[in-house]
Formats: sequence, C-alpha cells, structure tokens
Amino acid sequence: MELDKSNQGSPDPSEVVSRYLEAIYYMFSEKEILRSARLADWLGVSRPTVTVALRRMVRDGLVRMTAHKEIELTQRGLAMAESIVRRHRIMERWLTDALGLDWVTADAEAARLEHAVSSVVEQRLYEVLGRPATCPHGNPIPGHTVAAARETRLSLLGARARASVTRVSEVAEREAPALLAYLHERELVPGRELTVLEHDEVGKTIRVGVAGREVTLSHETAAKLWVVPS
Repeated sequence: MELDKSNQGSPDPSEVVSRYLEAIYYMFSEKEILRSARLADWLGVSRPTVTVALRRMVRDGLVRMTAHKEIELTQRGLAMAESIVRRHRIMERWLTDALGLDWVTADAEAARLEHAVSSVVEQRLYEVLGRPATCPHGNPIPGHTVAAARETRLSLLGARARASVTRVSEVAEREAPALLAYLHERELVPGRELTVLEHDEVGKTIRVGVAGREVTLSHETAAKLWVVPS
C-alpha cells in the first residue's frame, strides 16, 4: 500500500476512527493488501459499517481508495496513525518493563490506555523508560525507530538458514493473542537466534532449533515471525 502524500490539519481523531487508523497502519506495516472486507474481519464489525466509516474517513482526508478498492492512508492519516501506535507501544513497554505484566495482558491494557494518554505523559514515559527502540514484541516505535534492514518472514527461509528474531507480527498480536503466549513460552522472542532445521513444503511446517530445543511451526505461524538472516 503506497502512502498518499497530501497533507492537511490533524485534530485528534475519535476513539472509533483511532481504531480504524491503527488497524490500517498495522496491516500496512505487515505489507498486506488492504480492502474493506479484511478491515471488517480485523475490527469484528460488519462490512456495511466499515463502508460507512471509510466514506467518512475519505471525506476527512484520512484515507483514500485506489482504483482497485484498496485502502491507503493519506499523509494526514499516517501522521495520526503513527501517533496512536507510538502511544500504544510506549504504554506496552511501561506495562511490561515497569509493572511486570505479560505480553498478552500488556497489549490488551495498552489498547485501553492509549486513548487517554496525553502527548506530555507519552514523552515523559518514553524518557523514563530509557528511550526504548521497540515494543515488547520487537515492533519499532513510530517517530523514533524503524524496522530492521533485511527483515523477512521466517516462513520464507530455507533449511539450514540461521537468523535472529526481530519482531512478532502486530496483526497476529491483535487477531490471535494466544499466539503471543505460545511464542513467548517457546522463547521465539526478539533477539533470539534460531536455525531452520527443516522446511516441509508438503506438510506446510517449519522445524527450528531455538534455545536448545526444537519447535515445529505451521507456515501460517512462521509467517508471523519477522527475522534477519545471519
């Protein structure tokens, strides 16, 4: 999804619009082709509801629809989305690093708190936390850091490949929170080194060696782990 570069004023969006912008941003970051049906599935609402919301967001200069019915953020929409995601990821860091919450709980709580946090509190938390580069799951904090160079999905690596985990898909984070706990328990976390022991194209599985153990993942799960090949 390419970003439209037109720029407009940026008043704070409503909580509903924030949810739409955040979802679009996450899917854009995962290089998904985004259409209204996919957005409806993500948000758990009807397609007519999404259609009405998108029409308003187009009117307000936050998104635009391409000739292929794909959703794209305008520059104004991107700026708003980055602000929302930045607050969410900083809140996650605080909830995990300072309060000791687990990944899944921290993500859910950050989703509730992100709409109530001012820019003053956001910036102060960021400084107190030591200017973190990523959220607990390795995703970069907009406005401060970017995704790692040479990043690719684990599912695309062949047998005997070695790599370092960089992040867990934010899409997976929201759509399958149980996956966060699954990956954390198996130490498939940012910074962990792994080796692809077997890539079974027929069975659609990948077996990896990580932290002294072997873990078998489906291609679907492996696609939600981003890595940098060694």
